[in-house]
Amino acid sequence: MRAGEPLFPLETDDSADDRIGRVLVIACGALAREIVAIRDINGLDHVDLTCLPAKLHNSPEKIPDEVRRVILMNRDIYSDILVAYGDCGTGGLLDRVLEETGARRIEGAHCYAFFSGPDAFDRMEEDQLGTFYLTDFLARHFQTMVIEPLGLDWHPDLRDMYFAHYTRVLYLAQTDDPALEDAARRAAERLSLPFEMRRTGYGLLAPFLGTEAKT
Repeated sequence: MRAGEPLFPLETDDSADDRIGRVLVIACGALAREIVAIRDINGLDHVDLTCLPAKLHNSPEKIPDEVRRVILMNRDIYSDILVAYGDCGTGGLLDRVLEETGARRIEGAHCYAFFSGPDAFDRMEEDQLGTFYLTDFLARHFQTMVIEPLGLDWHPDLRDMYFAHYTRVLYLAQTDDPALEDAARRAAERLSLPFEMRRTGYGLLAPFLGTEAKT
């Protein structure tokens, strides 16, 4: 799938008229599973989804241009476009893209904030500095999203350099999944950090899609 193509395409002749009254959600690939679940649970049949690669978080400066490209590719054929990204380390550049294009994004600096709620996230940060956060996605893909990019498989001694100032792993769980909880616990063990877990559910993502994704 190329970025910008709906992850779940409609069975249409691809004319502009087929998208009238429909909403496109442009999301980080790390949120695909959650958005599909919310869409299906709430019967949001008018919502299409396209995802950019989660690995863009390793180069956040590329996120704004990629989001702009997908918006421009689709804004003439969709009635509305929502962006399921926080600021995600773009330093406000993503919000400039949204101002230029008229698209809207979910509230929050990143997925940890909009899953937990910005106020609750701020309290967690104030409660304990040096927290390494996991979501369902990161627990599921810890090896490929954390261990391999940091080279910890080949240079385990780098663990102390990267994580010397971290004090815990906090798993913000979107679902009640024992297998994911076990994966998150193993991730904490891999980093030699204490483990904690809080169940957030889908946080602000559900109302964002349910109330904003209207035609």
